[in-house]
Amino acid sequence: MISRRALETVTAVLTGSFGLAVIISSLDNGIGWGSDGVDAGTFPFITGVIILAGSLYNLVRGLSGIGIAVSRTDLRRIASLFVPAAIFVGAIPLAGMYLASAGYIFGVLALPKHQSLSRSLIMALVTPLALYVVFERMFQVSLPHGELIAALGY
Repeated sequence: MISRRALETVTAVLTGSFGLAVIISSLDNGIGWGSDGVDAGTFPFITGVIILAGSLYNLVRGLSGIGIAVSRTDLRRIASLFVPAAIFVGAIPLAGMYLASAGYIFGVLALPKHQSLSRSLIMALVTPLALYVVFERMFQVSLPHGELIAALGY
């Protein structure tokens, strides 16, 4: 379980770090008025200050929060979406977009038994075929074929 306080604190620290990085990098570009007008770092500096101020507000507000933000059931549901998507993205360089998408569709539909095995297999075969027709033939944009397909000579 993740407490609301911990979640709010981590989020505020991450966004605050981003805002601080924007502020520091904009100082290198110069802020204020130069001979040509507004310096290049002025707008990013103001944006970074707004992000940092919002993060500090969220940090103070989050530290007073009590309760559970994410339960074990919620974590399982999140993992059931994130883990297959991460595997899919990791498989693209090796297997290519078409084989990876077929495996992803099959895995997401058949393994948790959301659909029957035959229906999952049909959808897993139709999806890469549709991707191929739309991107390779109609738009003439080549999606990643992967090392496995390249080894076969395609």
